[in-house]
Amino acid sequence: MGIVVEFNPDLALRNVAEFSAGRRRIEECIPEPLEVGKEYPFLKKGQRNYWLFGELPLLETKGDQHLSRPLASIIILEAVHFREGDSVYTKGRYRVVEVFKDGKSHFDGFAKIN
Repeated sequence: MGIVVEFNPDLALRNVAEFSAGRRRIEECIPEPLEVGKEYPFLKKGQRNYWLFGELPLLETKGDQHLSRPLASIIILEAVHFREGDSVYTKGRYRVVEVFKDGKSHFDGFAKIN
């Protein structure tokens, strides 16, 4: 038996409608409105590792790796693993650096395009 750890090059959260419908916790969803400079909590199921030394994209996920283009550039400030019952979760905080509204590419792989 191994240790299951996922390395994520982005933070993929659900649409806030999932919270409104009672299917997700608010920390699992992209806040509305998403504001530059503001910090938000996040919650992901599973033991996940994130890059903490620079900007990475915030994406919307519909599940099963169906991801949007980057909605914002964020910096993850902290990520902590914990157990709740028989499940492992990763929670933390991120700060929004820039919100994208133009539909253009803002990342080239892991690198932010300036």
